[in-house]
Amino acid sequence: MAPLLLLTLIVPALLSWPLGKVMAHLIEPGGTSRYGRRTSELFCRTGGDALTGEQDWKQYLVSMLVFNMMMFAFVTTVLALQQSLPLNPDGKGPLEASLIFNTAASFVTNTNLQHYSGEAAMSYFSQLAGLMWLQFVSAATGIACLAALARALGGRSSVGNFYIDLLRAAFFILLPLALLLALILIAGGVPMTFEGAAVARTLEGATQTMARGPVAAMVAIKQLGTNGGGYFGPNSTHPFENPSFYTNIVECMSIVLIPMAAVWMFGRITGRMRDASVIFSVMMILLLVKAAAAFWLESAPAAALWGLPVEAAPNLEGKELRFGAGAGALWAALTTATSNGSVNCMHDSLNPLTGLVPLAGMWINVVFGGVGVGIINLFIFIIIGVFICGMMVGRTPEYFGRKVETGEMRLALLALLVHPLLILGGTALFAATPAGAATVLNSGAHGFTEILYEFTSAAANNGSGFEGLGDNTVAWNIATGVVMLLARYIPIILPLAIAGSLASKKPVPETSGTLRTDTPLFGLIILGSVIFIGALLFLPVAVLGPLAEHLSAASH
Repeated sequence: MAPLLLLTLIVPALLSWPLGKVMAHLIEPGGTSRYGRRTSELFCRTGGDALTGEQDWKQYLVSMLVFNMMMFAFVTTVLALQQSLPLNPDGKGPLEASLIFNTAASFVTNTNLQHYSGEAAMSYFSQLAGLMWLQFVSAATGIACLAALARALGGRSSVGNFYIDLLRAAFFILLPLALLLALILIAGGVPMTFEGAAVARTLEGATQTMARGPVAAMVAIKQLGTNGGGYFGPNSTHPFENPSFYTNIVECMSIVLIPMAAVWMFGRITGRMRDASVIFSVMMILLLVKAAAAFWLESAPAAALWGLPVEAAPNLEGKELRFGAGAGALWAALTTATSNGSVNCMHDSLNPLTGLVPLAGMWINVVFGGVGVGIINLFIFIIIGVFICGMMVGRTPEYFGRKVETGEMRLALLALLVHPLLILGGTALFAATPAGAATVLNSGAHGFTEILYEFTSAAANNGSGFEGLGDNTVAWNIATGVVMLLARYIPIILPLAIAGSLASKKPVPETSGTLRTDTPLFGLIILGSVIFIGALLFLPVAVLGPLAEHLSAASH
């Protein structure tokens, strides 16, 4: 399976370089570009005053938050009224109120955590005009915020206009790529139809109803936009979402393509490609280690087979046998390195230590991450690494020629602590009360991991599930909905505030004592910061969950 691992990682890595260049031009065309002038004129005619003029980082954030509140309100209305809206050939009924809140929060935040099965609960209109639309604009929001961060770090007091950035990202980056991928998937056998469910008679004479719909369109953007929300409840294990090994490879590569390209886009906007190379290298090292670990750990048999003659086989429990254990483990590593969250196997059935791999990816949440926001998350670790190094040598820390001082560090530490607070606080509350303890399928360490995984997935805006968990309850819907909203916007607001603060300072001339951030040494500093801080924050719950389950299985 090693060739599969290399193919799935190396091909998108090679494609990310030209794509990053194109993305930088599309989101940052320059005033003399014909494309820039034409699109600005078009959007300004369409949107009026909202799309005219430059914004500072505060105005940019306000625009982003207002637009996201409008998205939330619109999709909440669509889901609440789906039984009365068009494109409902199968007569889908109304949804429960807490599920509507959770679903709207999930897709607005680019999480796509699903406490429902799409083919059973959602009309075509809800899937397309509500959820798939959010998969475009939520991903575009991440790209726009990364562009604003890059401009601020480049020293600009104006960081652009959120609405123009959003429209350029949605219409000229995401839409063409999604259209191309959808056509590839249709050629591979993914359905694309507005007809209702197909009814067939089996060889035994029974009647079988098979849900279908505009599947290819939604699968394309769910993969490219690091959304992960599937048309069907089983997600990419379903043969209509992922019919063959060919579509499995294409979908797997598309998970990391735009997150990789976003690093090069960041480098081109800031004018610091060597820094982008360091960031890309750190992320790639972490991803390779994560993917290789998942491959190796899942090649062991399931604990129930230890000591039996068949134990030489890899763990095939919960796997789609069309793809095998290795492909399932690789997808699990990639989907949780980014904030994609789609699945092609049951994560609940992974070997205990393999289950620790996706958890670790979501805990550190910086290995390419979501579209745009992966680098924003890593920026916090970069600022902390710069500050620690500066203090160690007795110099005022600097990043991109600006001094990093107490104000920036307060914001950085707050941003760093929000993520574990949401995960550990929610896990502790639900593990200690019937709200969570009564909903797990398994007792002991595995049941604890089910609760831990759900809050980790929500806080990382990932959306994958450990399952074995009865999560469609009022308590789970409200708790994870609130966590998703806080975990989406606080880690965007605080880094942009830091970048805006740095942009307002006078640049400091570089000297022989300046810590260079475009060297392999600084890459090791970032890598060490991510690993050691992540271990300090999450090692105790790792011991209580996956590690305890592994040791318990080994002792029997």
